[in-house]
Amino acid sequence: MKQILTRKYFIAGLCSIVLMASLPFSVFSEENKDIDSDGQHAMTGTFSTKDEVVYGNLDASGHINHMYVVNTFHITEQGKIVDYGNYNDIRNLTDLTQIEKKDDETIEFDAQESEFHYQGELENQPLPWNISITYLLDGQKIDPTELAGKSGSIEIQIKTSANDAVDPVFFNNFLQQISVTLDPAKFSNIQAPKGTKANVGKNKQITFSILPEKEDVLKITANVTEFELKPIQINALPANIAIENPDVGSMKNDMETLSDAVRELKSGITQLNDGITDLNTGAHDLATGSGEYASGINALNSRSNDLITGSENIQAALHQMRDMLEGKTDAPDLSELKQLPQGLRDIAGGLNESAAGLDTLKENYNQAYTTLDEAITGIPDYSISEEDIEALYASGADQTVVDQLVATYEAAQRVKQTYQAVQGGFAAVTGTLDRISQPLQDMAGSLTTIADNVDAEIEQLDQLSHLAELQKGLSTLAKKYKSFHSGLVGYTDGVNSLAHSYTELDQGITSLSGGTSSLSDGANDLQAGAQKLQDATDDLPDQMQSEVDEMLEEFDYSDFEPVSFVSDQNEKVEVVQFVLQTESIVLHEQEADVIDEKEEKGLWERFLDLFR
Repeated sequence: MKQILTRKYFIAGLCSIVLMASLPFSVFSEENKDIDSDGQHAMTGTFSTKDEVVYGNLDASGHINHMYVVNTFHITEQGKIVDYGNYNDIRNLTDLTQIEKKDDETIEFDAQESEFHYQGELENQPLPWNISITYLLDGQKIDPTELAGKSGSIEIQIKTSANDAVDPVFFNNFLQQISVTLDPAKFSNIQAPKGTKANVGKNKQITFSILPEKEDVLKITANVTEFELKPIQINALPANIAIENPDVGSMKNDMETLSDAVRELKSGITQLNDGITDLNTGAHDLATGSGEYASGINALNSRSNDLITGSENIQAALHQMRDMLEGKTDAPDLSELKQLPQGLRDIAGGLNESAAGLDTLKENYNQAYTTLDEAITGIPDYSISEEDIEALYASGADQTVVDQLVATYEAAQRVKQTYQAVQGGFAAVTGTLDRISQPLQDMAGSLTTIADNVDAEIEQLDQLSHLAELQKGLSTLAKKYKSFHSGLVGYTDGVNSLAHSYTELDQGITSLSGGTSSLSDGANDLQAGAQKLQDATDDLPDQMQSEVDEMLEEFDYSDFEPVSFVSDQNEKVEVVQFVLQTESIVLHEQEADVIDEKEEKGLWERFLDLFR
């Protein structure tokens, strides 16, 4: 019995010691805590910085169930500290002293340690982000409360966006990290396009990072057997992305080389454009001369029938006069014969005009042909390979300008190859023009000579004795004119053949002129595009450096000054962090409750378990 009593006293004494040891010394010196040696109240305490860690429990859909804040003060001078927050419940996590709530937002406490922690419960406090979690099973939306134990094709969508009801400073400066843990025994064929996969023990963890000022929809797809899901972890903290300023020296040198190359390219395009302009001018002059020549040769061909008919009439008249004079002794009527020389001179004049027109045409054609030949010969014989073109595309130059360069190069080469193929035809025209003019002039001279002879003979017919000579002269004239007429028929046949052949050549020259005109327009556009490309790449190295600086500045949050999440009256806030997690989705909830109950036992409960 005495041993039993002794044991009870021992337990009671031990409990007293434990309780006394758990109390701070300030409890036993309450009378002196607020009074100094002069009997005055203690000085107000000070702190260097405070931290706020916001903890939140969300349901499986992302809605807030419970949220509280753990405040940590780094004390520099012990004493009374004032903090602010609209908490519906507060708890001292450092010692057993009371924390006094003066009004809805003012909290006072006495800090005697180098660090002081207290917890404040928040109610109806929105987060800086709207978080929504949606589940689709076999393509159909399903409530998470009905999802445990289901099997099939699962898709988890996590949407995060700005909450306009909260100070945007958190959305604009905080980096979100969302982690989803999946059991490979239940989940297979896991796909997360925007996430990073990692092995955490036996599980697969998918981590997403959302930069400040960004809204996103994150997706995870998988095949699942008996669906269960551990809590989704959502952390948010100030972005502190360490990106070193890259060394772009070699890249700037490459850009400088590219800029120089573009400058040389533009110079070459300018020269090409000048050559194409000359080519177009020559082709236009050639087309004009060719058109005039075609018109002249067609007009000459159209008059060939009249020329042959007139010649046939002259030949018939000569034969008729010759026949009439044969065997006659009296003087004939020479009135019609006197008209013959003028008719011959008219024909000679027409032939001379045609010959002169052909000479003018020959000069114009030769000039145009020479200009065309010089322009086309001036097109460079560059051999640009497919590898060169691909390298130009890969250089970062304007794709439209590169397309124009390639098209102009190919068109210029086609023009040169086509010209080389038909150059013999152009040269043949020159030879034909040289040969066709002189026979016309010779025939005109012959007709003029015949007309002069006829005039002379008619003037000498004042005596009958000359009749025999006239008969003889007409007979000779008729025979010679027959030869002339045969030559004239052959000439008109040649003119007809040339007119038909040259029509096709003239059409080709006209098409060439149209092609060179389009080529010239394209070259002008190409030159303008090359000028723009040069203007855009002249300061390319500086532009690149500016872009790099701007990109780095976009990720620079060094000027961010933390603010309190719970009250704008709080000062010296150094760190604010959000630690959120959803509830788990499990098939056996009762077992989980038993585990949670064991985990929630405090120090005192575990101490009593030693004596039970």
